[in-house]
Amino acid sequence: MMQDKFASKTVPMLSVSEACDFLLAAARPVTGVETISTLESNGRVLAVAQSAQINVPPMDNTQMDGYAVRTADCASGTATLAISQRIPAGYVGQPLPPGSAARIFTGAMIPSGADAVVMQEMCVAEGDTVTINHTPQAGEWIRRVGEDIQADTVILPAGTRLRSQELGLASSVGIATLPVVRKLRVAVFFTGDELAMPGEALKPGAIYNSNRFTLRALLENLGCDITDYGIVPDTLAATRQTLRTAAQEHDLIITSGGVSVGEEDYVKPAVEAEGRLNMWQIALKPGKPLAFGEINRHGLQGKEKGTCFFLGLPGNPVSSFVTFLLFVRPFILRLQGVQNIAPKAFMLRADFAWPRADKRNEFLRAKINAEGGLDLFAHQGSAVLTSTVWGDGLIDNPPGKIIAAGELVRFIPFTELLY
Repeated sequence: MMQDKFASKTVPMLSVSEACDFLLAAARPVTGVETISTLESNGRVLAVAQSAQINVPPMDNTQMDGYAVRTADCASGTATLAISQRIPAGYVGQPLPPGSAARIFTGAMIPSGADAVVMQEMCVAEGDTVTINHTPQAGEWIRRVGEDIQADTVILPAGTRLRSQELGLASSVGIATLPVVRKLRVAVFFTGDELAMPGEALKPGAIYNSNRFTLRALLENLGCDITDYGIVPDTLAATRQTLRTAAQEHDLIITSGGVSVGEEDYVKPAVEAEGRLNMWQIALKPGKPLAFGEINRHGLQGKEKGTCFFLGLPGNPVSSFVTFLLFVRPFILRLQGVQNIAPKAFMLRADFAWPRADKRNEFLRAKINAEGGLDLFAHQGSAVLTSTVWGDGLIDNPPGKIIAAGELVRFIPFTELLY
């Protein structure tokens, strides 16, 4: 059984790429679809491909304020023409008579007979005439019908995450509503009797629960419908009960803390009691203890009715943050039906030395400096949350790799990982 394989302490830890591949292969995209206003679709995932029913632009129009002309009338390079009409955007002009020009404004429809637009900076208007100090070429400064989008072509494939650009594109062809994947229902809870909430007095040995705020915000970035069960007491019974309750109405449960091997770490045994553990421990720094499994759902008379996915993140705040970015984010996107989930990475110069190689794949917090190189945060500890605020992203440093100043390293900006 896969459960036994990954639960064994003698099996080598999975690499980052192996763990990510395993998660993505296990993901079952949700199937619910709802149709909502295009205006309200930012951040959602498109469920059905969208095609244009019109050409964009729908007519030949001008890119510039200027004069619509017949190129044959302007072959001399200095032609004085009668101004026959004025065409603002949104109006349809009359056919352009030979030997005349039409005053035209950006976005206005090209009158029939005209085959070029001369920008106003090359023209001198005096009364009812204009002198064209230019020899235009046919098609100059004209946007042709269908130049951007042609009718009956797919403009947005299914699985597209809708951003401002996609919403603008959809609206440009008149799409008022969009079919989107229903919001992913995610339950979160946090373990650790030492945790307190901001606003409460800190007792001796206590710390504030920063992970609750970090993880909720990350889930909101991904458009999830979140149920927050708060801080769960550090007992096996309480952890099992919360898992049972959360599994009934959610697609995914995420926890923080309690997934290591200490005597007070109850999440792993609770998952094994309420379902199965499919993956545990990754050759990653920070963030080795990452648990993935499924929790059984129970119906009437205790009969099982499917499972809910489970991801247990480490308790250290940087470890929790990094494992979410590397594993939870792509897993959630795949559950939402998104296909293009790989973050863009860039090869940038290291303006520092990292002489101590680690056997695990390290993700180092770094900042882009004014010279286009990378500076390293001084303290790379898994509890130093200031490194995530100071930094611009993560250096993906392979196992056993030292970094010499001046060499190129693989850098993933936070902008590629947070949404």
